[in-house]
Amino acid sequence: MLCAGLALALCALQLVPAALAGPQPQLLVERSGARRLSKVGGFAWENCGDKRDPVVVQSLSVAPDPISIPGSLRVSAAVKSGKTMSSPLKAALVVEKALGDLWIQLPCIDQLGSCTYNDVCSILDELIPPGTPCPEPLLTYGIPCHCPFKAGSYSLPASDFDVPDVELPSWMTNGNYRVRVVVSNGGEELSCVKLAFSLHSH
Repeated sequence: MLCAGLALALCALQLVPAALAGPQPQLLVERSGARRLSKVGGFAWENCGDKRDPVVVQSLSVAPDPISIPGSLRVSAAVKSGKTMSSPLKAALVVEKALGDLWIQLPCIDQLGSCTYNDVCSILDELIPPGTPCPEPLLTYGIPCHCPFKAGSYSLPASDFDVPDVELPSWMTNGNYRVRVVVSNGGEELSCVKLAFSLHSH
């Protein structure tokens, strides 16, 4: 489960989301061109589900702030799951960018932005073929990387990761972003997490 949560969080960091009630204007996007991500800063998170959600992020720490890209990143996390998470797991992301005092929802373009992923388990299987060991440091700490994720507590002590060059589409410009990620199965909400961060590119 932690792997799924981290995968979604990393997904969100390389895309972007969060939600405000009511209708919101759509941001016009420009597809051509690309930018190279240089820094990610101001990272914050919170659980956003009701108290009945069975899967809760207990802690999540990302350092340094800001993160230089490319560079190294230290992550620690803990997740408690009161229910086995099995296929199909659905992840719905709402990605917003600050425009003055407004938050503008970004559309889903080329699988980036406010996208819904109907089968996270299949995506994980594509990233890490079944039958192959989970990558470090997940393997060392007994954190699964494939569905089903059994109920229980999972923790990742402070671990270092290398962050490669990241190219962003031109419509993901510098600024403040927030992301809301809801994971569900069969219409039942399992977890909801909000992330906030700023992007700097050149």
